[in-house]
Amino acid sequence: MSAAGAITATLLSDGTVLVAGGGARSSLAEAEIYDPATGTWTVTGSLNTARGLHTATLLFDGTVLAAAGNNSSILASAELFGGPPRFRQTGK
Repeated sequence: MSAAGAITATLLSDGTVLVAGGGARSSLAEAEIYDPATGTWTVTGSLNTARGLHTATLLFDGTVLAAAGNNSSILASAELFGGPPRFRQTGK
């Protein structure tokens, strides 16, 4: 993942960390999984919408809800990470 601010880092139930979105001058749709046990990064599916300054919340079923934020305008949308496809948009 390129160096960026305004990312989210969410601890997943298997001990890995989902790092998503962010950006310094423009928002990113990138997402990677960090495994602290091995010190490795793995590219995973991208966000459908580039987001910075968003929230990412681990839900009871193991999915992660990425919501709001901005990408040159304020976002009123959300998407879920987990299962294929990795990121999918939520209903409006």
